[in-house]
Amino acid sequence: MVFEPISLERQTDYLELLKGCPQVASDYSFLNLWAWADEYGLRWAWEDNFVWIRQTRPDDVFWAPVGPWDQIDWKAGFNDNQNRQASFIRIPEKLVEYWRTSFGSLATVEEERGHWDYIYAVEDLTELKGNRYHKKKNLLNQFAKKYEYTYVPFGPELIKQAMAMQNDWCTWRDCESSEVLSAENKSISRIFAHWDQLRGTLGGAILIDGAMVAYTVAEILTDETVVIHFEKGDTQYKGIYQAINQMFLAHSARDFSRVNREQDLNDPGLRKAKLSYQPVEFLQKYRVTFPATIR
Repeated sequence: MVFEPISLERQTDYLELLKGCPQVASDYSFLNLWAWADEYGLRWAWEDNFVWIRQTRPDDVFWAPVGPWDQIDWKAGFNDNQNRQASFIRIPEKLVEYWRTSFGSLATVEEERGHWDYIYAVEDLTELKGNRYHKKKNLLNQFAKKYEYTYVPFGPELIKQAMAMQNDWCTWRDCESSEVLSAENKSISRIFAHWDQLRGTLGGAILIDGAMVAYTVAEILTDETVVIHFEKGDTQYKGIYQAINQMFLAHSARDFSRVNREQDLNDPGLRKAKLSYQPVEFLQKYRVTFPATIR
């Protein structure tokens, strides 16, 4: 296989293949692949009806192939392209099922809990009904009463303000001292610089006195699901994160029934926060290792 850089030029081709996937995890959105390509050294190789994805940093591993999994001769594909033991990470559970059917016990499967996607009902996070959302609804109401704010859908005219806020956010959080936050900042900057060329992007922002105090960057993942990639807020405004979360879904994501809020990467604080929003399901992912020869 010939692996080449993730490119904007093949964005449309990739999205067509992604539509054919029986299950779409947040990792495989085009925006996610393209924005994080430098950080992970991501490259892809194209075949007739699917595309292989390879990560080269910090480890050389594969991600799930993208395409119509139920129409692929997996044994033939692996025999044509594999000459050494191969590890695949971030593999959605439905692809694991296809591989188990094709390969039986040849594949070693390990759970990757930190990469599971958290999926919520848009209606739940918009209406925030009941005791389980009482604290979040209370913070949202406090924000709405205390501040004279404006919610606006995200567009090219907000890029300059969003970049300024992102720079301020990185100063508050000292991004330069964190490899993770520094890499995230580069990915966000890349998205903002090419916003008009990216398909399926959407988002929202909250302004107070004309200044941006929160923003969300999201993407259409499937016909039913929107995925939130980045969500930033100025925490001097109490309830800002509850506000941008609820307002984006209420105003800009009403056509979707599900919202994917990505993984927790085994971070205890992040896991607690994501669980507190009461996910309706998880999209489970696994590491799968194959031997050098498959028969």
